[in-house]
Amino acid sequence: MIELQQVHRTYAMSGQTVHALVAVDVAITAGEFVAVTGPSGSGKSSLLNILGCLDRPSSGRYLVEGRDVATLDDEASSDIRNRRIGFVFQSFHLLPRLSVLENVLLPLRFHRQPPAGAHERARELLDRVGLGDRGDHRPGELSGGQMQRAAIARALLLQPALLLADEPTGNLDSKSAADVLGLIDEVHKSGQTVVLVTHDRDVAVHAPREIRLHDGRIEADVRR
Repeated sequence: MIELQQVHRTYAMSGQTVHALVAVDVAITAGEFVAVTGPSGSGKSSLLNILGCLDRPSSGRYLVEGRDVATLDDEASSDIRNRRIGFVFQSFHLLPRLSVLENVLLPLRFHRQPPAGAHERARELLDRVGLGDRGDHRPGELSGGQMQRAAIARALLLQPALLLADEPTGNLDSKSAADVLGLIDEVHKSGQTVVLVTHDRDVAVHAPREIRLHDGRIEADVRR
């Protein structure tokens, strides 16, 4: 489904060149659940940004369903990012003035023609994540775990082929973290591809495959 071929990502910082990713080769097939791990500064965020089409490699190729992202214009790249990829972040990114249901429906704002049945799907997703009775509440009325579940519902609204989760349990207590991981497991079992970035070993073991980064390079690619 997605493939990186000899991907390098460099940044210029304070007159120096920082090598965030170095010669990364990796392929992830449809339906896989992969954890990306490594210490701070290992390249996890840089890799996730490229996978999510939020950034492009300095060199090398990134293929999504066989299409080289570098050859796509801005509209086609945005279409992949908005329709094919769902994002879950550590900080939830829910808008405080909108209801939970309105937050779940936010991805529709990037589409000229919203898909039929989107509002019904949003309500079904809130039921699925255990928030069916909280759609009219504001995010500030939810616990951290509930906000993350709402964020997952939002990420799944347009039925993306790929779910990217960046430290999704980082701001949660152990009980809420377990609930969110259980939900991500369910998403994977339903057939979606999941890539989860984490520094937490207890979180990483949920994934059948783990890619470990160190100094921008793949240190290990382990299947359990």
